[in-house]
Amino acid sequence: MFKALRYMRSRHWAIFGVSLIFVFLQVFLDLKIPDYMSTITRLVKTEGSSMSEIWRSGGMMLLCALGSMAVTIFSGFLSSLLAATFSRDLRERVFRRVEAFSMEEIDGFSTASLITRSTNDITQIQMFVSRGLQMIVRAPIMAFWAIYKMSSRQWEWSGLTALSVVMVVGVVVFVIRYAQPRFRRMQSLTDDLNKVTRENMTGIRVIRAYNAEEYQQSKFDAANERLTRNALQARRAMQVMRPVTSFVNNGLTIGIYCVGAFLIAKAVGAGAQLAIFSDMVVFSTYAAKLLMAFMSLEMIFMMVPRVSVSAGRINEVLETQPKILDGDRDEGEPGVRGTVEFRNVSFRYPGTQDDVLSDISFKAEPGQTVAFIGATGSGKSSLVNLVPRLYDATAGQVLVDGVDVREYKQEALHNKLGYAPQKAVLFTGTVASNVGYGDTPRTAEEIAEAVEIAQAKEFVENMDLGYDGAIARGGTNVSGGQKQRLSIARAVARRPEIYIFDDSFSALDYRTDKALRAALKEKTAGTTTLIVAQRIGTIRDADQIIVLEDGKIVGQGTHAELMASCPVYQEIAYTQLSEEDLK
Repeated sequence: MFKALRYMRSRHWAIFGVSLIFVFLQVFLDLKIPDYMSTITRLVKTEGSSMSEIWRSGGMMLLCALGSMAVTIFSGFLSSLLAATFSRDLRERVFRRVEAFSMEEIDGFSTASLITRSTNDITQIQMFVSRGLQMIVRAPIMAFWAIYKMSSRQWEWSGLTALSVVMVVGVVVFVIRYAQPRFRRMQSLTDDLNKVTRENMTGIRVIRAYNAEEYQQSKFDAANERLTRNALQARRAMQVMRPVTSFVNNGLTIGIYCVGAFLIAKAVGAGAQLAIFSDMVVFSTYAAKLLMAFMSLEMIFMMVPRVSVSAGRINEVLETQPKILDGDRDEGEPGVRGTVEFRNVSFRYPGTQDDVLSDISFKAEPGQTVAFIGATGSGKSSLVNLVPRLYDATAGQVLVDGVDVREYKQEALHNKLGYAPQKAVLFTGTVASNVGYGDTPRTAEEIAEAVEIAQAKEFVENMDLGYDGAIARGGTNVSGGQKQRLSIARAVARRPEIYIFDDSFSALDYRTDKALRAALKEKTAGTTTLIVAQRIGTIRDADQIIVLEDGKIVGQGTHAELMASCPVYQEIAYTQLSEEDLK
């Protein structure tokens, strides 16, 4: 847990320092009250004592109590401020680190786990900073100060108190050793529950179409039951501490008074008896304060197991270094613009032993359209994903404008690309905010032109509010084809050097597909285009078609050349088009 505190900034430490001063003051005021109690007890039992002295001591007790209350309130305010600002900064730090992750790191953690770490785990840390840090400081100060005050009293009482403390500490250590692994497992079980819930929410249409609600419910119930059972085991163990502490506290009070009664009975003279009685009242108060300190530590021990797990998970994210790092180049070779070249590129996904791509070589010149086709799993999407560095090649080089992509600053590389992914992604907002998405603002004219090229003008202008029409989270209020066209429009609006369309035409009908490609060719002349497609009709006019099978190039050329020389391409063509269409 304390390892996570190194992310606190100077202002956080300043707030914490001021808060500590108030904690010291609070403990001082709390432990002054028994001294005034002792004085009042002595004055009440002493003949000739004036009421003014009693009232004076009582007034000082009241002032200490009010002062302690005010200091506690202000200290709590500072703790809340510290917890809120620290957790805010920690969330921002985690978010920025996750944004810098490559797909390898994201796949390693899983999306559900990263969401849990960014929300639930940081909330655990916030709760601990808000309440636990003060307790960690206050409890030892209170305990040592109370022990110091008690040390000058009867040794019998001190022995009873020491025995009580040993009992409480023994129970705490036993419970913590039992609960710690269960709290550690709780966070991974929360990940599992989030994963099932997320799958259910994103796949609700398929679930209903297949009447699979009961199946999904059983998966959720199983994950929920595992989390509940684990939480119950941990919480039941923790709940043992409170009644044990309360029992020891009550037993200590009874023991102090029993020993006190015995000592008073043995004492000779009213003065000696009065001194023992006064000490007994004060000692019982100090003993209560001491056990209260250990009860505070009990609350800390209830928080520490889970927050230590949460802090470890946050540290794991923040200490994970992205595999894909920036180079130092902003531009390619002088006079070269819009070229993409693969030189003997091989690639395998992290944690696997087999190459997805093997010895891929080709070059796309400025203004050319290069298409990739092949069976499902042949490596088409994996190939184009190496250009924007979603992953890095295992071997060989991927060059853009004559420079290895690993030498570019990622921002500079991405500014050269217009990327439409295989699964169209839309964000909550409007049509304009989705099409104009990115770090460079787009004008209304640029957005309208991109929408027109993407053949989306008609349905956009028919929407309520047109370009200001609302897009729901994930684009659930538009069809699959409309999502694809808006995703393509977003790529066009960037006016890049290189377009990457990763099977981005699959949801379009043939007429729209043809019109869109014609508009792209006319409006974006001179721009290099990489297209992944399943349909021959989408790519037959490409300048170069690359046929992939099992991650290897088995054919390369124009449509006519491949129809004459590549059996794999011929097989794909004949399954999709008639001989008349092919002619």
